[in-house]
Amino acid sequence: MSSAAIDVTSLQYQSGFGNRFSSEAVAGALPVGRNSPQRAPFGLYAELLSGAAFTAPRDHNLRTWMYRKRPAAMHGAMQRINNGRWQSAPLLDAEVPANRLRWSPWAMPDEPTDFVAGMVTVAGNGDVGAQTGSAIHVYRTNRSMTRRYATNSDGEMLLVPQSGSLLVRTELGILHVSPGEILLLPRGVRWRVDLCDDTAYGYVCENYGAPFRLPELGPIGSNGLANARDFLAPVAAFEADQGPVQVVNKFMGQLWQGELPHSPLDVVAWHGNLVPLKYDLAQFMAVGSISFDHPDPSIYTVLTSGTDTPGVANCDFVIFPPRWLVAEDTFRPPWFHRNVMSELMGLVKGVYDAKAEGFVPGGVSLHNCMLAHGPDAATYERASTAELKPHRLSDTLAFMFESRHVFRPTAAALGAANLQPDYDSVWDGFKAGGTDC
Repeated sequence: MSSAAIDVTSLQYQSGFGNRFSSEAVAGALPVGRNSPQRAPFGLYAELLSGAAFTAPRDHNLRTWMYRKRPAAMHGAMQRINNGRWQSAPLLDAEVPANRLRWSPWAMPDEPTDFVAGMVTVAGNGDVGAQTGSAIHVYRTNRSMTRRYATNSDGEMLLVPQSGSLLVRTELGILHVSPGEILLLPRGVRWRVDLCDDTAYGYVCENYGAPFRLPELGPIGSNGLANARDFLAPVAAFEADQGPVQVVNKFMGQLWQGELPHSPLDVVAWHGNLVPLKYDLAQFMAVGSISFDHPDPSIYTVLTSGTDTPGVANCDFVIFPPRWLVAEDTFRPPWFHRNVMSELMGLVKGVYDAKAEGFVPGGVSLHNCMLAHGPDAATYERASTAELKPHRLSDTLAFMFESRHVFRPTAAALGAANLQPDYDSVWDGFKAGGTDC
């Protein structure tokens, strides 16, 4: 089934983050009263997908019951295949430079390349085997996944499209995602990515650690940032076509592939809270200063993956969306700073207000732990002399993956032709201050 066979405007969704959903593609397929009756309706097979330890606290427990045409266990031995440029932490193939780094966008492949084959790992941290940290990739694809499916046993995947829309078919239903939206694919769910345009480019955070959640709001109160109701889950939809098809499993940092005689997306009904979700970033309710000073970027957190230390993130997903700036007697762009947290940034569209040029849509910047960064000379001069009237940042959408762990760039990323060799020069030209001291 191609993306052209589906009218994406007709796709249906269910609303909420953390909800316990239920859905059936055929009336009566969802059992009543028991998760696993002796015989499920229509002779379907009951199967449980658990995304958390069985004894996790109730509000952290993630699981979904699926009622499918064939058990997911129905496959032969998996064989190792080439990982391509998809790598996993720990990334030990290069020293981590004590430098700020910035990349221009990666080129689109010349050969037909699907979503899995087009993955390029930029940096990562933690350890995939210890289920800590994350890896950050870009995807570049010019071909749908034809008769090929995938699943990730190593972590959940947060997709941030930059150009080109995707039709993502999963075991639990179909989602359409475009630039300006994000898509969260749970660990272990099987999926296939089709293109709605000739090409697609974007970013992926592969989260090995605790699943992403909505951040606590604290003194912000009950309203603000991302609202749970704006996250959309699919409704049940299944594929009945026969194979053979290929299924790729990313397991312990390696890609494994096997054949199935049928589509793995054969779930007719399901209920649970471990589900794929999409979210329109335009629904994010930004908060900020209405008096003076520039707040910390944590007020722009959409999703967070926590650690054993409260308030210290394995990975935060933070956005810098269109917004008003009204603070008085304040340097409005991000100030000069050094952080214990490491920051990897991308740009979906427009211009980021802390950089004059060089940071473009599809690019990446990396400022690791305690490496000094901030506005370039041109931005500083403009922002420190501008008239401080209310100003709207309208044509922009930047984001950041922020982590307690240092991001280790891959050797391939450090040797890439699109690594900007003169990035440090953006901080040239500052004159010495305090001449009267």
